[in-house]
Amino acid sequence: MDVIETEKLTKSYGPHRGIVEVDLAVAQGEVFGFLGPNGAGKTTTIRVLLDLIRPTSGRALVFGIESRADPVAIHRRLGYIPGEFALYDRLTGGQTLEYFANLRGGVDPAYQASLVERLDLDPSRRFREYSKGNKQKVGLAIALQHRPELLVLDEPTSGLDPLVQQTFFSMLRETVADGATVFLSSHILSEVEKSCDRVAIIRDGRLARVDTVEGLRDLAHHQVELRFVGPVPAAAFAALPGVSDLVSDDHVLRMRVAGAITPVVQAAAHYELLDFVSREPSLEETFLAQYGREADEMDHHDR
Repeated sequence: MDVIETEKLTKSYGPHRGIVEVDLAVAQGEVFGFLGPNGAGKTTTIRVLLDLIRPTSGRALVFGIESRADPVAIHRRLGYIPGEFALYDRLTGGQTLEYFANLRGGVDPAYQASLVERLDLDPSRRFREYSKGNKQKVGLAIALQHRPELLVLDEPTSGLDPLVQQTFFSMLRETVADGATVFLSSHILSEVEKSCDRVAIIRDGRLARVDTVEGLRDLAHHQVELRFVGPVPAAAFAALPGVSDLVSDDHVLRMRVAGAITPVVQAAAHYELLDFVSREPSLEETFLAQYGREADEMDHHDR
């Protein structure tokens, strides 16, 4: 049985689009990524799953229970971190964890302590004194501390420094190894690539694609900019595998590189360069490259 299942799930906000006929199936024990730009409908979908808002049409089932039928039974078995949350300013981090643990009927104190230690959280400080990253750590500990069967995580790494992100993903792997399922939303392609088994891509409220992480390799690409001392040898790069969208401007050559960047580096090594810049594009840029401007324009026309 799928842990999460949606059938033509739709949520409309008057004239504004929420989500349109979203069909998802998340199997027990998988880490499922929910990928899309900000405003694409990720949080709306999650809030409908948790019965925090009601669908306009269609339905959502979690643990085989319809979200509207018995949300308490669903919430009892899951851990949730919202994209944005506020907790009690005057309570310390430790008191906040204890409060939520008691709401759950108690948690294993040793496991709670290990989460605090691994996330490098000072539990003695009041919530209002925490930085955004430390507030996020409190939220993660609350979501994990009762060892839920399902983790629903909305942009969970927001505000975390890279070392804590690594720790968090280690925790996720351990949780899944113990039999849990993870539903994780993100707008960062590389984050989903390294942590998920399958990924659903949502764009303007509609599912654009559901695939394995391996199947999404064609989405991964880099924007490369080469600055030459002499004339730009565009022809030397035009025929390289994965290279497209070449633009030559004065002494600068810009290109899109899908897949391995090695051929471009090897070709560049034959010339005298002033600079070599490579960056991972935003998800919006990636979608535009993948689905084309025509689809984007059609989408705007639909609104």
